[in-house]
Formats: sequence, structure tokens, C-alpha cells
Amino acid sequence: MLEHTRRFESQWEIFLTRACIASTFVILSLLLSGLLAILACLACGLTLLVGLTCLVAKTRRASVAMELLKHIALAAIVVLASGLIGSEVGALVH
Repeated sequence: MLEHTRRFESQWEIFLTRACIASTFVILSLLLSGLLAILACLACGLTLLVGLTCLVAKTRRASVAMELLKHIALAAIVVLASGLIGSEVGALVH
């Protein structure tokens, strides 16, 4: 029973952490407008990505620079792809 309770608590901790991180981006988007909101969210996301990548790389004893390069490149591809897909969907809707 103790194992089940600890697993449940861990799931809630993970959920709350993700909700707090996501709400940061929502709050930035609500408080700022246009390009400023985009730049603030990019800066916040990049800071989060760099910080977490450094922690993971050090834990795995991997090259921090190489891990940062891989993660930032992948994030850039995802952002560009989602932008292109959004443009295509927008064009189909209108």
C-alpha cells in the first residue's frame, strides 16, 4: 500500500510541475502582446531547455555542449515544423 501511495504522490508532483511550467507560458502570453510575447516565451523555453539539458548531461556524464546542440536543434525543427503546419492548416480553413 505504501508503494501505491508513493507512486500516486509522484504522479501528482509530476502533474503539478508540468502545470506550473505550462502556466508560465500562458501567463506570459496573456500579459504580453504580439512579438514581445513570442520573444518572452522563446526566452523562457530556451532557458528551461538549457537548464534541464545541462542537468541531464551532467547526470549521464555526457558532453553538455553536444547535448545542448542536439536539443536546441531538435527544438528549432519542431518549432519550424509546427509553424509550417499551422500556416497550411490556416490556409485550408480560410
